Amino acid sequence: MIPSQDDLWFLPLGGTGEIGMNMNLYGHDGQWLMVDCGVSFNEPLKPDDIHSAEVVCADPHFISEQKERLAGIVITHAHEDHVGALPFLWRRFKCPVYTTAFTAEVLRRKLIQVGLSDEVPVIVVKDNDTQKIGVFNVTWLALTHSVPEPFGMTIDTPAGRIFHTGDWKIDKKPIIGDGFSPERFKALAKENILAMVCDSTNALQDGHSISESDCYEALLKTISAEKNRVVVGCFSSNVARLVALGRVAQETGRYLALIGRSLTNMVGAAKATGHWPNDLPLIDAAHLGYLPREEVLAVVTGSQGEPRATLNRLAAGNCFDLTLEADDLVIFSAMMIPGNEDAIMRLVEQFKGQKIRTLQQQDTDLPIHVSGHPCRDELKQLYTLVQPQIAVPVHGEPKHLDANADVAKYSHIPRQLIGRNGDLYQLAPNIGIKRKQVKVGRIALSR
Repeated sequence: MIPSQDDLWFLPLGGTGEIGMNMNLYGHDGQWLMVDCGVSFNEPLKPDDIHSAEVVCADPHFISEQKERLAGIVITHAHEDHVGALPFLWRRFKCPVYTTAFTAEVLRRKLIQVGLSDEVPVIVVKDNDTQKIGVFNVTWLALTHSVPEPFGMTIDTPAGRIFHTGDWKIDKKPIIGDGFSPERFKALAKENILAMVCDSTNALQDGHSISESDCYEALLKTISAEKNRVVVGCFSSNVARLVALGRVAQETGRYLALIGRSLTNMVGAAKATGHWPNDLPLIDAAHLGYLPREEVLAVVTGSQGEPRATLNRLAAGNCFDLTLEADDLVIFSAMMIPGNEDAIMRLVEQFKGQKIRTLQQQDTDLPIHVSGHPCRDELKQLYTLVQPQIAVPVHGEPKHLDANADVAKYSHIPRQLIGRNGDLYQLAPNIGIKRKQVKVGRIALSR
């Protein structure tokens, strides 16, 4: 299956019909461009399998079998479901990788762990940069999300121009980076965008997502009222949340420490690329045990109930750096990813059994966690700004894709294409979907 010079194809291998393990291909004139190469955690390899693997990714067999046609790999941002599989799979592709400085720093640290630090050509790009990657001209467009330097991009070919959003939201007051700029995307309407390939994660949610700045205010209010230790579980890649908690520590007379390798790695990458404020100190986690209870603020891994992460070790009483006591507070500042509900609730019950209090989003009216993805009003706004001819919902389960397509339809986008992993989206010269053109699946990775 090779695209001709008249063809413009989109082929998702992962992340369309599911949330996580994003792996997308664009095809034109005998070449392919990969956008993102991510993982998911604790997922079965087959839909009806009761057993799960700790780290899984989309099966790359289709493109690794024709790697000579793979012009390059573009990574939109540093979340694990977009970059996490690349260090393990790159030997199957052996092509250049294009991304921005922060994501490149995160990627380099991962490559060192798998012995590829000097082998992978990583080309660092900036906002509005254009790179010719084989037959594709790719231009980077800054967006707002919950990680530094989230980017969408236009992918330009003689057969048509695509806007690939990556993960995004409209945040006018982000903790890190500049606020969302509608003018840049309004300009796309004049560029005759053929298709907008768009994040669907929150397409079922009415209204507008809440700003990271509002989450900071909610965490400040919550933690200011506390007199004992406070532990916050959140995603390690949410650097904006970590910066917010650093500010909360300053304003409440607490010391901030990180427990968990992924957290310290992410903050290290943020410091190396200028995204960590110089006036936000961190203490070594080993010092937490010497502090009065009211001065402790620890950020930890394990908000999804992962068995080997810090929150589980705290609940079991075998965390080397910190021990919790009755009336301490554990805040879950992260969404509950579908499929992790049981593991998270078991963790909560363990804490409650020790009279350690827990606070989840459903327990409070304050936004102690906010999403990095667009709700329906934001989807409508971006579709209206960009005015593509075709809407291609991705990054979501089937119900999310359907909801995204509905928003596109009501936003007067002429065509909506709803498919699944392995479907071939024909964007030019004809418009349509050929179902199940490529065999797709999942493979397990070992960390």
